[in-house]
This record gives sequence, C-alpha cells and structure tokens, in this order.
Amino acid sequence: MQKFINAPDTAVPEYLAGLAAAHPDVVRFQPDDRIVTRAAPAGRGKVGLISGGGSGCEPLHAGYVGRGMLDAACPGEIFTSPVPAQVMAAAAAADHGSGVLFVIKNFGGEVMNFGLAAEILTRRGMRIEKVLVDDDASFPPGLESRRRGLGATVLVEKIAGAAAERGQPLDQVAAVARRVVARSRTFGVALSSCTPPRLGRPTFELPGGSYEIGVGLGGDRGQDRGELPPAAAVADVLLDRLVGELQVTEGTRVITMLSGLGSTPQLELFGLYGLVDERLRARGALVERSLVGNFLTSLDSLGALLTIAVVDDELLDLWDDPVHTASLRWGA
Repeated sequence: MQKFINAPDTAVPEYLAGLAAAHPDVVRFQPDDRIVTRAAPAGRGKVGLISGGGSGCEPLHAGYVGRGMLDAACPGEIFTSPVPAQVMAAAAAADHGSGVLFVIKNFGGEVMNFGLAAEILTRRGMRIEKVLVDDDASFPPGLESRRRGLGATVLVEKIAGAAAERGQPLDQVAAVARRVVARSRTFGVALSSCTPPRLGRPTFELPGGSYEIGVGLGGDRGQDRGELPPAAAVADVLLDRLVGELQVTEGTRVITMLSGLGSTPQLELFGLYGLVDERLRARGALVERSLVGNFLTSLDSLGALLTIAVVDDELLDLWDDPVHTASLRWGA
C-alpha cells in the first residue's frame, strides 16, 4: 500500500483540517466534535441541513458544506458511520431556530446512529425531520429496503439546501427532499476495488478483463460480475434499469450525474458520459443539466456511478440556485 498519509488513525482528521485550511471562507473543522460547519453560519430562522457518513467517499459530505447545501457534516472513520455524538453536534451547529433536516443514506449504521441522535434531540425540544436516501437501482423492485443511498444524496443536498436557503419551512424542505429521492435512481460499475488504509490491501480482487456490476460505496462487491465490454455496452448497462424504473421516455426532463469512484480518468469518464447522453437524447429525454466528475467516491476505486433524476420546473429552479461549497459552486 502506498498512500500520502501519516497513519491510518490520523488520515480522516488530517483530511478535514486540510479541507478547512484550503477553504477558510467556506468551512470550519471542529476537531473536538469531529464535524465540519459553515465558516459563516446562516442567519436566524433558516432550516438547517446536516448529513454524514463514512469517510473515503469524498467529497461526500464535508465537501458540500456551505451556502446553498449543508450547514454541517459529520464524517465517520473510513467506511464507518459517524457516532450519535457527532450527529448531535452537527445538528446543534445547524440549528438556527427553525428545525434541522437529517439527510440519511440507507446504510445500517447511518440509519441507526442518525435515528438515535434524532430521538435524543427531539426529546430536548429540537425539531427534526429525516429523509432516507435509497436510490440504488442495483437491487430490483421487491428489495427496496436493501437499496443504498448513492448519487441522489448529492442532488438532495443541493435541491433541499436551496429550498432551505430560500427560507422555506422545515416540512416543505423535507417534502422537496423526499420528492428528489423518489424521482432519482443510481447504478454503478467498477473495474477495481479500493484499498482502505487500515486494511492495507484491496477489499476484493477482480480478474483482468472483468468488471463489477451494481456497485455501491465502501469498496463492496457488485451484484454481478461480467466480462468487460466496450464503453458503449457499459453505457447501456448503466442506463437500463434507471430508464426503466424512472419511465424515461419522449419529453422526460432529467438531471444526470456521472461520478467517478476516485481513480477514473476524465478521458474515460467524459467519454462514457457522452455515450450515456447520446442514448438518453435518442429516447427523446430532455437532459436539462449534467454533472461529470468525482462527486461521491470510494477511495481509489476505478469505476462510475450514474444518477438520473426526473425534474420539473420547481426542482430545476432550485437546482439552479446559487451554491458555494468546497466541491460544488455556481452563481455565488
């Protein structure tokens, strides 16, 4: 294992300290609570948004703290959920008097620890709404409870964050977040595993000439494995279940996001996106906005996650609102 780290135990806090040092106008790192907050907290009355999860998936979630997205994030250890104390500290930092929305990915540890924190804070008088992100289309209908929270998390944080920035009340911010989840699906493939620093080796071995189909985050195996075809066929694999479940047809308006998993070269990522875009337009879909890059990753894995969200005027308008974070910014 060769990595630019001092030690596995210090990799996460050193990353967070470096993020804050590189973007002092955007975020602050609070090492005692192990949370990241806005450098300039929002004004009184704004609904707060927090999220968190295992580190190693950067820029999720600390990279999305800032105006128009999250008020605070609580990163856990690599591929490990944050503990309830972190969640409560993040919620306290995000509470501006109008309640806090918890954006929770559907992983067991995150659901449990965010849920425990919500129970405690609710008893203390804080207004909490929870939104569960479960856009993973690698599990077919009938296995929805196993669907992980993937790329839709970024879209939820952006769109719900914009609603909160506009001054919408907690129930409306939560409702728009749930609408984004319901209209979004993600499917991923990978050409390699990743190497967590504590483990010191890849989480699984992949024979040459093959690829994992239906991957998530955290270096986990896919739902299937096959012989690696040309990129055009990979684009079809990424799209197949998404367009079916979302019923993408002539005139369907969508936002697309193709995220690399950490080591995917831009040459390959943009080439793959071009094939995806071509196929969507051939179906008559209206690709209103797109993102291509590393937006949620799995350390040094080589692969891609495709997210499609069906949008309307309201969701698109919120998407276009200004955002200023370390990893996503426009109009601000």
